[in-house]
Amino acid sequence: MREIVLDTETTGFDPEQGDRIVEIGAVELYNHVPTGQTYHQYINPERAMPQEAFEVHGLGDDFLRDKPVFARIADEFLNFVGDAKLVIHNAAFDMKFLNAELGWLKKRQLPWEQALDTLAIARKKFPGSPASLDALCRRFNIDNSSRTLHGALLDSEILAEVYLELIGGKQPDFGLSAGTASQTSTPGTTTWRPSRRPTSLAPRITEKEKAAHAAFVDAMGQNALWKQG
Repeated sequence: MREIVLDTETTGFDPEQGDRIVEIGAVELYNHVPTGQTYHQYINPERAMPQEAFEVHGLGDDFLRDKPVFARIADEFLNFVGDAKLVIHNAAFDMKFLNAELGWLKKRQLPWEQALDTLAIARKKFPGSPASLDALCRRFNIDNSSRTLHGALLDSEILAEVYLELIGGKQPDFGLSAGTASQTSTPGTTTWRPSRRPTSLAPRITEKEKAAHAAFVDAMGQNALWKQG
């Protein structure tokens, strides 16, 4: 199963008010394991950067001036994403911007159901607790000390770690376990089964407990479930 953990940085909060994407970062997972494949692109928003947004991500007009516009990177981005599940923190925000940019170019839209919102997962799993990326890093003891400013690729790498913890840890699937050939599975399969114990476990029930159970069953009469079969 291929997944893309994704983050964007923008000039503001609303593409309908003229805000644009200025950075995309994405990390590829296969069966919940990072493959080492990433996508990272700075984008010229073709507008001035508001001070409030600059203070969040540090991407200013001078830095972005020579970067490609979204139209030049749209196809490359879509090819990288493909039909993989998109793992995003506060997915509604990023999907809104990505589909606005793609819509202006009359490119194919990313279906909303393609996105998996880690913010929603965190709020359901830890109701009433802070669910920001920083808060989840603290909860799971994930080092985010290099995150002095928001950055799309760095945030995607951190989110990938958070996501794996949210779904049950860095080895959420028995198919990823190391072991004998009979205990492992090839990528994309879920056929792992536990092997038989070489020796049976010794019974732990005492003779007194066995006698008590037999008396209990006798008291229930001949139709007792334990006497059938």
